[in-house]
Amino acid sequence: MRDEESLIRSCFETVLRDTKSVLFCFGGIGATPDDLTRSIAAEVFTQEPLCLHVKAKECIVKQFKEEAYPHRIAMAMLPKGAELLHNVVNNVPGFSLSRRFFFTPGFPSMAWPMVQEALNTHFPHQPQPYSETFIVEAAENDLIDIMQALPPELDFSSLPRFVGEKRIVEIYLAHANQALVQQWSDYFQREAVQRGKVVTDCSHNSDQYRC
Repeated sequence: MRDEESLIRSCFETVLRDTKSVLFCFGGIGATPDDLTRSIAAEVFTQEPLCLHVKAKECIVKQFKEEAYPHRIAMAMLPKGAELLHNVVNNVPGFSLSRRFFFTPGFPSMAWPMVQEALNTHFPHQPQPYSETFIVEAAENDLIDIMQALPPELDFSSLPRFVGEKRIVEIYLAHANQALVQQWSDYFQREAVQRGKVVTDCSHNSDQYRC
């Protein structure tokens, strides 16, 4: 995403409108004039201006001492209510808002540990979905009506590809409810077989299709 104020604001507003959304934003929280993320995040997510975060200031001053001024200290100006994400590289923190909007530097070496911290802190007990993956030797178009019968709460994806000259579709179904996944996996495979399609169960580690 470009460092363009209207574009960033529009993206943040779109995220905010979805009450179940989670945002991970990378970059734009530095001290240069094109680092717009902090101020726009404050505007959109708190409806208040940036304010000095005392702990962030302490981190920056501890890292850079007198060289924290006059510019680096600007990175301690954060949206009201921000919680800090630890920077393992240079101690200049990222931050989060409302425990669902997370802002990190753009450098992967800094961002990845912050993402891990956020996930471990705020999403530690997410149930692992049960999944089924299988291959149908068919074109996607041949399976659309079966796909349309699947319930909306089921996570579903369809990946068509060629193996040599053969058309195949990799079907993925997932949900926290194992019985639901099994029910609809059986349904999908049964319907495909009734139409004369060959189905390969990926749980058997098929080398033929590398699924």
